[in-house]
Amino acid sequence: MARRAVEQELSRERILESARHLFITKGYRAISMRSIGQHLGYSHGSLYYHFKEKAELFYAIVVEDFNYVATLLSQAMNKPPEYEMTRVEQLLMEFIKFGIDHPYQYEIMFMIRDEELLAYCRAEQGRCFELFSSIVRRHMKEEGYVREDWQSVPLTLFLSAHGFISYYIQDKVSFEDVKTAAVSHIKVLCRNL
Repeated sequence: MARRAVEQELSRERILESARHLFITKGYRAISMRSIGQHLGYSHGSLYYHFKEKAELFYAIVVEDFNYVATLLSQAMNKPPEYEMTRVEQLLMEFIKFGIDHPYQYEIMFMIRDEELLAYCRAEQGRCFELFSSIVRRHMKEEGYVREDWQSVPLTLFLSAHGFISYYIQDKVSFEDVKTAAVSHIKVLCRNL
């Protein structure tokens, strides 16, 4: 009975949200299950109903964030482009918007330097890039671009979008603050697409 009450009060989503914030602001190694529990106002034992260990909790955060980005990218390709953009330009816009508007998640997903944590991120990064690449390649194929570019162009676009996000993310700006610059950046990148 007590276990069920704790599970209802302390949701998996609340734990993920709190842990994500603490990992970014204090660093993965400085945070323990006990400190996450204290931050939430619960004993650390209550976290173990949801996660066996801190590494499992971190991985759950990474998977959740990459799944969210995958949904955004897929939606970008299934809705009419805005701002007189092509579908690929819209794809880049959605990726940049996510990175700028969700800096903590983006940093965990793409900018973490801790070798142990990179092991948790690499597979998900690869899955995200493969989705991005497949969407770009499909567009290029439909538009009749030469096959030789199908491999190099997606990486170039992805890295360029990442560079844009990396440059602005440190300023803690909103997407609306850099929207004009993002549109210009994307238009220059895709000029020959």
